[in-house]
Amino acid sequence: MDFVDSFKCLRPLKVGSKTYAYFSLPAAEKNGLKGISRLPFSLKVLLENLLRNEDGRSVTKEDIQAVAQWLKDRTSDREIAFRPARVLMQDFTGVPAVVDLAAMRDAMDHLGGEATKINPLVPVDLVIDHSVAVNFFGHRDSFKRNVEEEYKQNQERYRFLKWAQMSFKNFRVVPPGTGICHQVNLEYLARTVCSTKAAVKFADKSAASEIAFPDTVVGTDSHTTMVNGLSVLGWGVGGIEAEAAMLGQPYSMLLPEVIGVRLNGKLKEGVTATDLVLTVTQMLRKRGVVGKFVEYFGPGLAGLTIADRATLGNMSPEYGATCGFFPIDDDTLRYLSDTGRPADRIALVAAYAKAQSMYRTKNTPDPVFTDVLKLELSSIEPSLAGPKRPQDRIALKDVKSGFVQAMDREFNKAGELDKRVPVEGRTHTLGHGDVVIAAITSCTNTSNPSVMIAAGLLAKKAVEKGLAVKPWVRPAARGDFGIHQQERSGRRRGALRQSQFRRPRECRCAGQLSRLAAAGRRLCACRLDAGRYRQGAARHR
Repeated sequence: MDFVDSFKCLRPLKVGSKTYAYFSLPAAEKNGLKGISRLPFSLKVLLENLLRNEDGRSVTKEDIQAVAQWLKDRTSDREIAFRPARVLMQDFTGVPAVVDLAAMRDAMDHLGGEATKINPLVPVDLVIDHSVAVNFFGHRDSFKRNVEEEYKQNQERYRFLKWAQMSFKNFRVVPPGTGICHQVNLEYLARTVCSTKAAVKFADKSAASEIAFPDTVVGTDSHTTMVNGLSVLGWGVGGIEAEAAMLGQPYSMLLPEVIGVRLNGKLKEGVTATDLVLTVTQMLRKRGVVGKFVEYFGPGLAGLTIADRATLGNMSPEYGATCGFFPIDDDTLRYLSDTGRPADRIALVAAYAKAQSMYRTKNTPDPVFTDVLKLELSSIEPSLAGPKRPQDRIALKDVKSGFVQAMDREFNKAGELDKRVPVEGRTHTLGHGDVVIAAITSCTNTSNPSVMIAAGLLAKKAVEKGLAVKPWVRPAARGDFGIHQQERSGRRRGALRQSQFRRPRECRCAGQLSRLAAAGRRLCACRLDAGRYRQGAARHR
């Protein structure tokens, strides 16, 4: 394979008994790109992408030099062509894209061409995670029945997708009931460092059969950003952009400004990643980060698990950034091992990151950022969001007064706080502040099993004390334990028993739900959702 390689940085990388080719950033710095070792880690990923894909047309030498020149003003108006390593799709936007591929094959066949030549040019994963509805709940086999009902109602769709997976190259389908696309991406699909077959010969006459490069992804869901917690640069795009990337077209973007968030200290006991991300969201919304990268750094990273980092990355759309990136470190390798990635892949991630000066340690110098915000983790306190926007954070201790204020200022219903309305055909009444849907359904905390376990422990204690779900509440949960089968634990079963649901697949957002239940408060008229905020009368996170 021939590369333009204007900065003569194509190098061999030996990992165990195998030799990979890679575009060395330290070599590029010596050969003309001065100072690039000071770049934010996220921009180093973009720089490598340009070095590897330089062709003199879509990516030029001047595009690559613009990344080094970014350091001068810490901003740039240069437009670059970014080529993601993978495309992630969910069913709402992914199925139409597969229909387009099938139509292209049909057109090719009508023109007398070879239809099988029509394939995605980059790997595509379609995760069916938005379809299964909670038709059955309150029984031990509810989850199974809901999945069976989904297959029954959409047989034609699944026959089509099965055909597509068997017919197209570079295309995989994850069936319904397996997990939400972001969790599947984080725990299974993401590789942190990719490799692909490429016959490469070096000046010393040695050779490599694969080229290694950072894992990057664009997805058709805004919360694709969750995978940045695993050092995979990625963000959400529209269906057209995703389909273009699938067909090998570059994603056009300006070199972004990068806002650094320096984390110091440790979270206090009882404070969750949900509390942290609400505080960060409020802080970044105030700063203004739309169209910018956010990158986390500082000694506080050592106290954050990959699950915590993924929670921060997931909320990037809420705080307005393109992504919230974390560099590779020891915790990254540990997570890859804990989630069953192959040992040779983990070895490649470690060797590649260290060779590229992209491996964070406690001695790593701080990168150069457009701007830096600082946050002391020990200052974070338990919080809720709402009543309308995720940046409207309120401390847990102020929730009761906040609800009263929201009824007055947001909804102009201060005089109806004690109003109760009879429910036709039932023996109970409803009023503002009643929970009618107790749901753990959104993906903000899907990455974080600790908050789901907290909800399970709370539910277990509630059952033991004789508490029960109110007759007007419809409970549902979509926890992402499908990949590693954590739902089989006793504590998980306790959670299921208390809430009387059986749909443990697609979210782990339980931290705030557990706090609300522990406080004995019914706060959210219409819906209490322990994940991202859902707009509506007096609904809080």
